[in-house]
Amino acid sequence: MPSKDRRRGCFVYVLGTRTKTRHLTYVGWSDDVARRVAQHNAGTGARATRGRVWVLLHAERCKNKRAAMSREWHLKRDRAFRKLLAQALKP
Repeated sequence: MPSKDRRRGCFVYVLGTRTKTRHLTYVGWSDDVARRVAQHNAGTGARATRGRVWVLLHAERCKNKRAAMSREWHLKRDRAFRKLLAQALKP
């Protein structure tokens, strides 16, 4: 039987929100991006995302969990890319 990762795939995603003074981004990985975004918006996601409304700015399919976690690590350090994505948020 194939593993869960092989059947559904894993994704790395970037969420965005806007405060009164700045744009914020959050990078994560999941095997179900829609469910994970809903968790973040319901306050049951990562602590850093609680109390805000997040929108999906970017998602990439990865071949497995390890690749998704590696890509997440790289995106968390790519501030220029995340800033470019955050500019799509309405003021």
